[in-house]
Amino acid sequence: MTLPPRPCQKRREKEYSVASPPSKDQPVPVYSLDKLIAETRRLAAEFRRTTGQVLPVSAEIARHDAARLLDLELNERRLRGVDAIGRGEREGLKIQIKGRVIADERKGGQRIGQLNRDGDWDLVILSLMDADYEPFEIYEASREEILEALDETSSKRARRGAMSVARFKIIGRLVWSRENGLEPEIWSN
Repeated sequence: MTLPPRPCQKRREKEYSVASPPSKDQPVPVYSLDKLIAETRRLAAEFRRTTGQVLPVSAEIARHDAARLLDLELNERRLRGVDAIGRGEREGLKIQIKGRVIADERKGGQRIGQLNRDGDWDLVILSLMDADYEPFEIYEASREEILEALDETSSKRARRGAMSVARFKIIGRLVWSRENGLEPEIWSN
């Protein structure tokens, strides 16, 4: 005699059933990019806390945040160092976007990703994120300011387009902060 499955078994079977892939006639589910980015933030932060290792997702999160917070249009294909095109006060500017997670602000020496010196960009935006991959400050600097700062030093890293976060903050200007939102332009460097 076989016993009928217990109610919890039925529920468990239903929860773990594998759905077949959508056919050509069925629409593919569309996920909100904002929800995907939020989940990516959560997973990356949890992964870092658990393993001490960093998932390489900060660049995509920074691109998403910069576009959303500064009214930029992201390029589908990044060509020659251009991640986005500006709108509004940055209308038509070609923008390279960099991101950096700073889990402990007391530690110095953080560097941003290598800048494409030969790229066709006008402006670099640096999104600084906390340990939860949430932005807390966004800076921008013009091509002229960046190249001048890179040329001032004799280091091999600088010649390759590497720069510290501290140096970028000195030559750039704060354009957004978690506390104040968009920052008004008070002065120009």
